[in-house]
Amino acid sequence: MSLSASILAARQLLQEAAHIAVLSGAGISAESGVPTFRDAQTGLWAHLRPEDLATEDAFRRHPQRVWDWYAERRASLAEVQPNAGHRALAEFQHRHPGRLTVITQNVDGLHQRAGSTGVLALHGSLAADRWLDPCPAGRGPTACDVARAEPGRPPRCAQCGNWVRPAVVWFGELLPEDQLRQAEQAASRCDAMLVVGTAGAVYPAAGLAHQARAAGARLIVVNPHPSELDGLAQLRLVGGAAQVLPPLLDF
Repeated sequence: MSLSASILAARQLLQEAAHIAVLSGAGISAESGVPTFRDAQTGLWAHLRPEDLATEDAFRRHPQRVWDWYAERRASLAEVQPNAGHRALAEFQHRHPGRLTVITQNVDGLHQRAGSTGVLALHGSLAADRWLDPCPAGRGPTACDVARAEPGRPPRCAQCGNWVRPAVVWFGELLPEDQLRQAEQAASRCDAMLVVGTAGAVYPAAGLAHQARAAGARLIVVNPHPSELDGLAQLRLVGGAAQVLPPLLDF
């Protein structure tokens, strides 16, 4: 089946779906020029392993090195724009309120910048910060404000000395409980799931596709490369998100 015929067949499935869930991965952002984690390990970072840059232990051992790595990634993202795939999802949400939920493994915020609402960011946000350790002042109005941390590499709390860290999920950490719960609910109740730009190798995120399929949803994979979820799919659209999503969601 040609790509255009596959798009027409997939669009028919989506038109029949009362609710659509989208699971996006690094591939959709790569089309905007965002390097994958390992592709970003160049220059000063080329000799380091992911475990040297994206674990709590690495941060505690070398806080300045890890902070500088993420500061460089943040700076590079400032020059990146959402692509046609991100925009097609956001525009569909605005045309069909409440019908599409975006679940993403990406931390770059491009879905949100494109205008998508209610994005479930399973691996956190590169643009946000949080305390490394629980605030000793507790939660709510008594908690220390991370925005008031003393500048540094990394910043620290003037009262208790707590370090600021990026609000991303590091290796070995659990996904945000509320985000994962909402994503599982969306996967269980959707009639169709679009799996866009993910290899389907990282769990528990990839498990959402299995969950949706087990609940009876139609699975549509959008990826120029083979993925570990292809065997679950009713349709596989071989192409990038920026190429495929605009005509697919044009209804």
